[in-house]
Amino acid sequence: MALYKTLTVSSTTKVLIWKIEETIDKLKSGILLSEKSETRLNSMKSEIHQKGFLSIRHLLKIADYSDFDLIYDEFGKPHLEDGKFISITHSFTFTAIIISDDLPVGIDIEKQREKILKIAHKFTPIQEYNTIANVDAKISKLTIVWAAKESLYKIYGKKKLLFLHHIYINDFRFADKKTTGEIRFNGETTFYNIEFLEFEGFTCVFAY
Repeated sequence: MALYKTLTVSSTTKVLIWKIEETIDKLKSGILLSEKSETRLNSMKSEIHQKGFLSIRHLLKIADYSDFDLIYDEFGKPHLEDGKFISITHSFTFTAIIISDDLPVGIDIEKQREKILKIAHKFTPIQEYNTIANVDAKISKLTIVWAAKESLYKIYGKKKLLFLHHIYINDFRFADKKTTGEIRFNGETTFYNIEFLEFEGFTCVFAY
């Protein structure tokens, strides 16, 4: 089984990343699914989505949880039965979870792709990136910003939040591997820590 990376954010918060290299049959072994999850798995048309779904259950097992401990609220946000905080992400061949005893958390993995240049104006003021001459560096930075906003969106966990107007990511240097962000919504501002890493053409960002 392919646990790819474990990150200890703090004594109470941990990130687990899985690289999907197994067959569906291999991923089905060693885990138990609730009836609801079995139905959901069987309704998935895409094999990559099925593998993502199953590999997340293996990450839960590594963290001493099972599929039965995972519940979803009316907005589709995942929660753990014991009240600890969790966030989940899947992109192509990687999945990840972040679990915290005491902090709301969000995580997102994105494949670094050129198409982000075309949609960037929808989620961030694109003029801020015009000084980056290197295309790969611009793709990398925009992917981090997108994933950071996605992570904060997951923490908030409700609809109506707009990436462009309500979620702000402060500028950063790649070498720092961290920044901060804010959700400004309904007259309130909430501040978050953000950390990021890049591997094999993917970007992983988590917030807390």
